[in-house]
Formats: sequence, structure tokens, C-alpha cells
Amino acid sequence: MLLFSNAKINLGLHVTQRRPDGFHNIETAFFPIGWCDVVEVLPARASLSLHCSGLRVDVGQEDNLCARAFRLLQKDFGLAGADIFLHKQVPLGAGLGGGSSNAACVLRALSEVFRLALPPRTLAGYAAQLGSDCAFFIYNTPMLATGRGEILQPVEVDLSGYALLVVKPPLSVSTAEAYAGVAPRAPAADLRSTIARGVEAWREALVNDFEPSVFAKYPLLGRIKRALYGCGARYAAMSGSGAAVFGIFREMPADVERLFPDCTLFKQVLIND
Repeated sequence: MLLFSNAKINLGLHVTQRRPDGFHNIETAFFPIGWCDVVEVLPARASLSLHCSGLRVDVGQEDNLCARAFRLLQKDFGLAGADIFLHKQVPLGAGLGGGSSNAACVLRALSEVFRLALPPRTLAGYAAQLGSDCAFFIYNTPMLATGRGEILQPVEVDLSGYALLVVKPPLSVSTAEAYAGVAPRAPAADLRSTIARGVEAWREALVNDFEPSVFAKYPLLGRIKRALYGCGARYAAMSGSGAAVFGIFREMPADVERLFPDCTLFKQVLIND
């Protein structure tokens, strides 16, 4: 089974509380975008084989989220084995959820290939064991996320007709270092209400709590955000804990490759389903 494993951006991100288990409670909105990896899952007689191509993944096979997804279902359903082929195109260390999306696709594919017929709620439960944003990719529609990111509620986000530009510079930000720079606090405004005001109102109201400390450590990210506004973005922000920064435009600006040299770019005209 072949699946296209898409990325996401965060619309607002509040770090609200440090939890006793060492994680943090957050409030954010996940929005799916079209930047994709490719995942293929085939049944095998015995054992797991994971084949990776494209961008380099610097983890061993058993630590890869795709392998961990297989092991979860193998344990509960006695799966014999699988061949998993992963072609990476979504940058790592970008705050775009690429690894979590890969794992969610593997869970969905395994359910189909082995005829487990697992409903989305059950798949989301397995996904939540793998990563804080992994459950979102089971549903893959705009979601308001709380808890660690695994408690999801649908949210209306109207970006139809806008253009999206994602800029990934040649650096990565680890999630751990991003959280280390944030002091948890209650958000100043209700995120659902802020999003409902529409893109034109987001610049002053929709914030990512990671930006001040991450931009202080990596000034290039702040410069990218300012450059996105300078070329006409209606809203710009860092996605998740970085290092990708995105802008939402009425029309895609010209000559963006010149504006962001040495960066990896993704462009998309957004269409609401």
C-alpha cells in the first residue's frame, strides 16, 4: 500500500503547563499541508525490514517511528512482518511533523494491508503513544490540539485561495532545546476565537511561544519571518518548535528563491476541502 505522508504547520502555539511526567501541555492548531514523504507498506512472511531513501534519517531502524508503529500493532495483533519503504522529502528538525506523519501512515497502511479494520479513534490511540502530534495525522484535517498535542477537536480554518510559502533554512532546532527556553503560561486569548477572526487579524494576535527564545538563539529565523512580511505575507510564523518558518499570502511573491538563498522552499495554493 502506497501513501503520501504530508506535513503540517502550527497556527499559534501556547505552552501552558509543565506536566508531572516531564512533558508540557500545549494549545495549538494543526493544519495539514501538501509537502509529502512517500510511505509504502507491504506484508512480509517474517520480520520487519525498513528501507529509507531521500533525506538522511539519523536514527537506527528500531528507533525510527515507522518501525515503532509496526511494533505496536505487531504486539497486539500478532503481525508476522512487513517491508516498509520510506522516501523522505519533508525536512527533519523543522517543526513540520514529518516523522509523526510517517508513523501515522504506517499505522493506517498496516490496518489496511492486514485487514485489521481499525477505526480512526483506535488508530489515533496508537499514534498518541508514538508522538505528541502523531494522532493528528490519522485525521489529517484542521484540529485544535491540547494536552501534549494528542487531544484533538476539529477547528474551522478558512485559508481557501491563499498561497503558502514554507522556508526551511539549513539548520535544525531540537524540540528539547525549544522547550528549555519557554516559561509555561496561560494564553492571553482563546486560540479558537483568534483563529476564527481570519488571516488578516492573525499578525498581532496569533503567536508561537517558542519564537522569542528560538529566534534569540537562531537570529536567521527571525530574519526570515521579517522577510516574509516584507514581501507581503498576511501572516508569518515559525511552525512548531522550528526551524521552518511559513508565510500566508494573498498571492505568492515573485523571485522567492532569490530572497531565501540556501533555504529549502515549499509552495502551495491552499484549497479548503
